[in-house]
Amino acid sequence: MLREHRRRQFEQRDGQLAAGRPWVDSGYVFTRPVGTPINPNYATTQFRKLTDRSGLPPVRLHDLRHGAASLAHQAGADLKTLQDLLGHSSIVVTADTYTSVLPAAQHRCADATAALVLAADRRTRRKIKDRPLRSSVAGCAM
Repeated sequence: MLREHRRRQFEQRDGQLAAGRPWVDSGYVFTRPVGTPINPNYATTQFRKLTDRSGLPPVRLHDLRHGAASLAHQAGADLKTLQDLLGHSSIVVTADTYTSVLPAAQHRCADATAALVLAADRRTRRKIKDRPLRSSVAGCAM
């Protein structure tokens, strides 16, 4: 979809230039008809109009970002991956935001940790059980 959008954008640029109108090669993916960046409020306003028309409850565009990150975290994405995905400058920001939102993820982590501890306990008990007893007399000179 992005390649198709880029192709259309090049056509738009070529049309502007052919008509003698200016084109600004801003490097942005989504631009105004002359190539300049779209005002961020424009996307927010359009999103609000779409949600209103569709009858959805009020939701901010930023809430979609948070929702996507929460779902990725619940699906198993680690915090470093989320940090990179979200562009957070520090993993602390990511951890502060996303480690407390998903109790189910915390329960899975606790269960997995408990399973590791119990498995180690079983292995240790087996080793102890299978180990031959040492005689207190063994090795003593008589």
